[in-house]
Amino acid sequence: MFSRSFASSFLRQAARPAARAPLSAFRTPVAPLTPFQIRLLSDTTRTAIDKAIASAPVVLFMKGTPETPQCGFSRAVIQILGIQGVSPEKFAAFNVLEDPELRAGIKEYSDWPTIPQLYVDKQFVGGCDILVSMHQNGDLQKLFEENKVLVEGEEGEKKE
Repeated sequence: MFSRSFASSFLRQAARPAARAPLSAFRTPVAPLTPFQIRLLSDTTRTAIDKAIASAPVVLFMKGTPETPQCGFSRAVIQILGIQGVSPEKFAAFNVLEDPELRAGIKEYSDWPTIPQLYVDKQFVGGCDILVSMHQNGDLQKLFEENKVLVEGEEGEKKE
């Protein structure tokens, strides 16, 4: 079926006149953004986020708290961190629901549109979908082992 429809489509295309306008001719040109359209992260917010990220080897910006996550994605990330064995002494969480500036600012800071967001050793790792994938393929365990953020005695153990 595919080959027949492909062949007929190909023949119809060949029968059309060759002089056609390129697809780009139909696109509306996009003007560059003006300074008023670009929201810049304030120095105060950037400094606060820098300090938050430096406050612990593993930092999570989430909705709610680790004890009471306020969304399913934040809950999933907390569960993954627990399964992986991240040491509570090497972990800090920040509730973006308490501060609208932080909630908007962290998205711009990382250039990542969703929350939660995880940082390890001051480097952005990703959101829930990335962490689930890394957890499943073993990359997250390796990252935590390399950065020595697991509870003592759990490094090198195989997580199920």
